[in-house]
Amino acid sequence: MIRALIIDDEQHCIDRLTGLMKEHLSSSVHIMDSFKTAAAAEEAIKKYKPELVFLDVQLDGQTAFDLLKKLDKINFEMIFTTAYEKYAIQAFKFSALDYLLKPVSADDLKQAVTRLLEKNPKIETTKKLETLLGNLYGITRKICVPVVNGIIVLKVNDIIRCEADINYTTLFLNDKQKLVVAKTLKEFEELLTDYNFFRIHNSHLINLSYVKNYNKGKGGSVTMIDNSEIEVSTRRKEEFLKKLSES
Repeated sequence: MIRALIIDDEQHCIDRLTGLMKEHLSSSVHIMDSFKTAAAAEEAIKKYKPELVFLDVQLDGQTAFDLLKKLDKINFEMIFTTAYEKYAIQAFKFSALDYLLKPVSADDLKQAVTRLLEKNPKIETTKKLETLLGNLYGITRKICVPVVNGIIVLKVNDIIRCEADINYTTLFLNDKQKLVVAKTLKEFEELLTDYNFFRIHNSHLINLSYVKNYNKGKGGSVTMIDNSEIEVSTRRKEEFLKKLSES
């Protein structure tokens, strides 16, 4: 059973999370205690040594990240709880850190805990946190990519294209590297569409910034900066040409 703490400055949020946990996850997660301030949470983490912390992003005038910076070592898993808008939620997705959007639903909670139980222990929490903070407060957008022996942090602009291979995706980078990632192309499409990527075919998602030219035809094809030529789906052609002209 996972030993957990809840850190949230709103009692009704603590009550909801505790209630959902008792109702749906009592056999897999034990809530040891809950705290409302960063100062109390810091002492509690040192005392209880939890395996999991449910951590509210906003903490009574401070942030969860202020708290995390004060800890000598982060040797526990985190599931953030947040009411952040779309931009910040995207930052969580890019960093591969789990989050629950308030008000927390039972299904979302169960899925988050299930992912935690099934996760690869080699994936580094510290690296994911650094990526999250960079995406929230920095200029260059980065993404955490899970590979066989851990994670690689990539600049989004370094990705030329993504190619589907059933439940895997191959990323082609501008330094000629190829990375095989255990994520579907649909997952990358959801992450990258807002950042000048377009799915031109069931199997191909491309960075429009790296298109060298478009070759006419029924659907046509594109030549990318790495000289790869990729077919454009007939049904996606019109929207693709519109996006290309806007990029």
